[in-house]
Amino acid sequence: MTVWDDLVGQQRVSDQLAAAARDADALVTAAAAGTPPPEASRMTHAWLFTGPPGAGRNQAARAFAAALQCVSPDRALGGSPGCGFCDGCHTALIGTHADVNTIAAVGAVIRVSDMRDTVRKSFTAPATGRWQVILVEDAERLNESSANAVLKAVEEPAPRTVWLLCAPSVEDVLPTIRSRCRHLNLSTPSVDAVADLLVRREGIEPDVAAAAARATQGHVDRARRLATDPAARERRAAVLKLPLRVQDVGSALKAAQELVDAAAEDAKQLAEQRDTKESDELKAALGAVQGGRLPRGTAGVVKELEEMQKRRRTRTQRDSLDVALTDLTGFYRDVLALQLGSRVAIANADAEDALERLARDSSPESTLRRIEAIAACHDALDRNVAPLLAVEAMTMALRAG
Repeated sequence: MTVWDDLVGQQRVSDQLAAAARDADALVTAAAAGTPPPEASRMTHAWLFTGPPGAGRNQAARAFAAALQCVSPDRALGGSPGCGFCDGCHTALIGTHADVNTIAAVGAVIRVSDMRDTVRKSFTAPATGRWQVILVEDAERLNESSANAVLKAVEEPAPRTVWLLCAPSVEDVLPTIRSRCRHLNLSTPSVDAVADLLVRREGIEPDVAAAAARATQGHVDRARRLATDPAARERRAAVLKLPLRVQDVGSALKAAQELVDAAAEDAKQLAEQRDTKESDELKAALGAVQGGRLPRGTAGVVKELEEMQKRRRTRTQRDSLDVALTDLTGFYRDVLALQLGSRVAIANADAEDALERLARDSSPESTLRRIEAIAACHDALDRNVAPLLAVEAMTMALRAG
């Protein structure tokens, strides 16, 4: 199993990255041997991965990071880097490699304080690996200050530092940054390709895998979670019942409250175990004995961790709401397909009765207005509108049609 195996439906991108990884390996090998580097190289110091949600931007960037750190002995025999089994590949893939630094948005944006240490580290040589790799998973969430810090680092990087930026589109990244990056655009994988991956890699039954891939329309991570997590299937089923519940004002407001509460509970469950582990590890690192007081002068560090965890819980709640909004959009898209006489694109076959009922009782124009209301809710959440207010406005618009 190579590092490229999880890049579903991205053969062109995989080929380009594999070629660049081979050239990167040749550059490091030549430097270690004191010989001249190859005259032509497909390797460069900054890459921008774009594509729609679920296309695998982060997975592609992490696979490339692993290939850059590959130390497989097969390379000396003509093998390509990125074996997936050596220590360099394994630690890069699971996120523990000392020279692969991952930055993701904890809250609504990536602040300059989140980037400070990473930017500083980018100017140093690799500690143990072959390259110093900086992976920014949410480059579209860089604010002005953090984006300027990244720009300075990308303009004049250390000789063996590589920046990997991931964003939905090139327009989401500053022109001055993207002009210094090699751009790779990923496409949404087909439903059949995602279903095949779930069967091969997760051991999912073919019919369950096909249903999950179809319901998520090729979103690899969501399809995997839907196929393996009963709680995720229950949440989706509850969301798909919402369109039939917004018959009056009271039921619309109640549905909004339940949707927000479910997202908050999901965020709480995801955060509890992780937050406790992080707090215990920090206190141990600061020298606090179990159950004892923290050393003098360390309270500020603990408070900073608590603030970060609070921002992350807020982001997780909004990510959960985003999944629910995506499911709702898919539901109304299926309603519109039925109203226009098409059954080929139906994604939510398990809710066919509800789809046909709404298709009969409403017009295509009202369905389009409902889809627009969901998009408006998504935009409001991105602008940090209180979740309950944004969702209530949406459910009232769904009721009005």
